[in-house]
Amino acid sequence: MRLMCFFDLPMETKQEQKYYRVFRKKLIELGFVMVQESVYVRTLPNRSQLTKYEEQLKRVTPYNGLVELMYVTEKQFNDRRFLTGEKAPQEVAVGNHKMVII
Repeated sequence: MRLMCFFDLPMETKQEQKYYRVFRKKLIELGFVMVQESVYVRTLPNRSQLTKYEEQLKRVTPYNGLVELMYVTEKQFNDRRFLTGEKAPQEVAVGNHKMVII
């Protein structure tokens, strides 16, 4: 299963830039991998883990802007269609593994 995080945060003021950096850093700390700018994804063993990550992200989510979470199965995630471009190298390396040692 995959947890996808989509976000669009303002970055006009110094404070907004700081909130953006804190949020993005937390995503990476929690094991999310960037698929595209402002789109991060993480594998989860089961649906019950969703609330754990949702709660941790809520703590650092800025009040303004847009942050969305989507939960999809491995099959749904792998059935994506690329109209242009290809999978990012990080995504290829991680695949559907819960832990990758580089």
